[in-house]
Amino acid sequence: TMAFPFLPSIDFQSYASPAQGLDAQALSYVGAVFTTVTPANIDDAFVYLRETFGTLATHFDASALEEVSDVVSLLDAGAAKVFVSLQQLQQLRAVPNIDLDRLVVIVLGQSKQQLIDTIGGTTVGIYAPNVKDVELELAYLKEYGTDRPAVFTSFAQPTLENALEVAKLSGTPIIPAALLTVDVNAEASLIPAGKLLLANATSDRADGLFTTLVTDERGVALGLVYSSEESVQESLRTGRGVYQSRKRGLWYKGETSGDIQELVRVSLDCDSDCLNYIVRQKGRGFCHLATATCFGHYHGLSKLQQTLQDRKASAPEGSYTARLFNDPQMLKAKIMEEAQELVEAKTKEEVSFEAADLFYFALTKCVAAGVSLEDVEKNLDAKSVKIKRRTGDAKGPFAEKFGVTNGAAKGDTAAKETVKEAASVPKSKDDPAGTKDGQILMQRIITANHTPEEVEKVLQRPSQRSADRILGIVNPIVQNVRERGDAAVLEYTHKFEKATSLTTPVLKAPFPRSMMQLPPETISAIDVSFENIRKFHAAQAEDKPLEVETMPGVQCRRFVRPIERVGLYVPGGTAVLPSTALMLGVPAMVAGCKKIVIASPPRADGSVTPEIVYCAAKVGAESIVLAGGAQAVAAMAYGTESVTKVDKILGPGNQFVTAAKMIVSNDTSAGVSIDMPAGPSEVLVIADKSANPAFVASDLLSQAEHGVDSQVVLIAVDLNEQEIQAIEDELHKQAMALPRVDIVRGAIEHSVTLVVKDIDEAMVLSNMYAPEHLILQVDDVEKVTQMVENAGSVFMGQWTPESVGDYSAGVNHSLPTYGYAKQYSGVNLGSYVKHITASNLTAEGLRNVGTAVMQLAKVEELEAHRNAVAIRLAHMNGEATA
Repeated sequence: TMAFPFLPSIDFQSYASPAQGLDAQALSYVGAVFTTVTPANIDDAFVYLRETFGTLATHFDASALEEVSDVVSLLDAGAAKVFVSLQQLQQLRAVPNIDLDRLVVIVLGQSKQQLIDTIGGTTVGIYAPNVKDVELELAYLKEYGTDRPAVFTSFAQPTLENALEVAKLSGTPIIPAALLTVDVNAEASLIPAGKLLLANATSDRADGLFTTLVTDERGVALGLVYSSEESVQESLRTGRGVYQSRKRGLWYKGETSGDIQELVRVSLDCDSDCLNYIVRQKGRGFCHLATATCFGHYHGLSKLQQTLQDRKASAPEGSYTARLFNDPQMLKAKIMEEAQELVEAKTKEEVSFEAADLFYFALTKCVAAGVSLEDVEKNLDAKSVKIKRRTGDAKGPFAEKFGVTNGAAKGDTAAKETVKEAASVPKSKDDPAGTKDGQILMQRIITANHTPEEVEKVLQRPSQRSADRILGIVNPIVQNVRERGDAAVLEYTHKFEKATSLTTPVLKAPFPRSMMQLPPETISAIDVSFENIRKFHAAQAEDKPLEVETMPGVQCRRFVRPIERVGLYVPGGTAVLPSTALMLGVPAMVAGCKKIVIASPPRADGSVTPEIVYCAAKVGAESIVLAGGAQAVAAMAYGTESVTKVDKILGPGNQFVTAAKMIVSNDTSAGVSIDMPAGPSEVLVIADKSANPAFVASDLLSQAEHGVDSQVVLIAVDLNEQEIQAIEDELHKQAMALPRVDIVRGAIEHSVTLVVKDIDEAMVLSNMYAPEHLILQVDDVEKVTQMVENAGSVFMGQWTPESVGDYSAGVNHSLPTYGYAKQYSGVNLGSYVKHITASNLTAEGLRNVGTAVMQLAKVEELEAHRNAVAIRLAHMNGEATA
């Protein structure tokens, strides 16, 4: 790649609106920047690269990154170069497919021999940061000449003179963008960017003008002109194509004709004797003869693009292209048709002919969507710099059609998909999951046409198909946390949450108010929900101990005590869930638990969402464990140096969390119980002819958006084709408007509509499935509710969406999944207390019951049991005991 004459240094998180110096537009004219990435802002760096690739060649100082995999990911995402430490460089050289041209080692006190040993004979560049002795740096550049790897230099005190001296010796000066300007009159104290751009420019002309080749963004030559330092600086200032006329002075291209040029970038060729202006030409074209270029009209793809853009703006009567723009289905059909014909082409002539047809229809699709050839080429360039290699496998239906095995066993692919699904990774845009012919659609089963066994198989949860694989991942995590405590928890948090700045896994109460800064409307919503949940759970409290005299002199009691220490798991990941913190924390507070520990994954900067901190403070939590997944469950189960060991763990989570809860609850050495196996969310909606299709669709989607391993089921009671279609159309329309549509599609992929004949059949299937959430959109909902045998929570009638239970009605939303509603209740006040029984017998009571006790002990051959009663009865009777 061509070297840049200098690099403006920026803060990529705030560069767009500087107080002074180069703004984002001016930086794009230079085309390259230097910035620093840290563990705290690396996620933002990937977003920045997606937004700026093709506009800015970004050079990252990545020496603060702890994981070399993060450095590789930066390169893969399109970083032009990464500046790294010697230690990082040694690790990176072992990574396959890395182009050493894209690596720069930072010189910080290493000896000359160390550098030679490390980078000798390679194309790895060198960066000398914060140089104070500029003369020494210049001496180095002179000694090694130009036949060496790239050298980058930043200065303790940057000046125009220092930067020019380094640039003239083929070094690359790095100057803060805030000290540079494209307007020398308005910012006279700053360093002119134009002078640095031209630092090495040469001219063989007597008048000193620079030969300038003007091209479009695709590199097509538009014409040849001349530039001066003044015209370059004016072009940078105005963002226009401004050149030096040999007769008229400054020439503002298009000033009179209207055929102006928007400046994209200015650079030099390899010998620095020709400027290259990249522009967006407006109007009729570059040439005074009204052609696109001074060398004639566009041809090939550039000409096709120009024609298509003209047709889109104003098409002549009967234009075929206009018809394609107005009929997306026709265009889609033609693309598929031409792709098939290209696949079947055999000779050179056939391939070129069919490829041309496909290019035409593909580019029509692009222009219709506002996509240019330049946009396509930017994507090609982005793919060309990737380091991580894709398998390049053909997708399912195409692989099957052409007999492609993709070089991998089906089991391997299935295993990877299972793990991705368990982690609720959204489906990619090009994954057809959850769709049929472009519509988001659930599988439909008419139960009358299938055996009961087939219907039961369709209703199997996706998460129940992967238990062994998930346990294989979770077991080592639990064991590691048990053995290594805080260190293991932090390692997993750094790895999975990218919160590498954290040095402790726990935030202790009292929580600072600064961590609870929320909008008033959010605080009000939390407070309303808190109070409703408190009222409903307080009403579940037992007023006094239960006392029963089962026979004269035999008194039995039962009294309640709170569980002393409870751990509450509040999921993070794909959504912020303060509602779960309330649903788990409020009953614990009402029950009187002495220690409430909340665990929730932190954000990448190490902070906790303020909503969860606010909820934790309201319920009186003693601490927040800054971890998620199996590692959080293990930390609370066994305790660590910082995490309080708890007696019971409650709360929902993905399959990894549920597996960890099952593992620790089965380990007697942990001494911890769990509320229930509460895994991926699910809903079953029963709808008859009275149901509103929009309401039904919205209820299905409210659970589908939780995760790709969620499942939603619709039981349609005696609905005809038109009525079912109305629900399906609403589902697609509402899903497409959701920001989490790619998660929804993953859930819809294994969801189902069952069409049944009557409400009795519907309730049999519902009770067999035992849903976490059961929504009844039916006539006579009170009567139907009496038929419910198994469900976590029931939502009755058209005005009761499941979301009111999730948030504010008062009922609890932590409910049994996997069909465990057949055995478990949802979280309630009883989940946080123990019932202790007591017996108190008088002498009369022991006489009354003693005979029965001794006889049963005799039957079971437990003589000590029998004797414990007999010895007392003998004592009452004044008999001696042997």
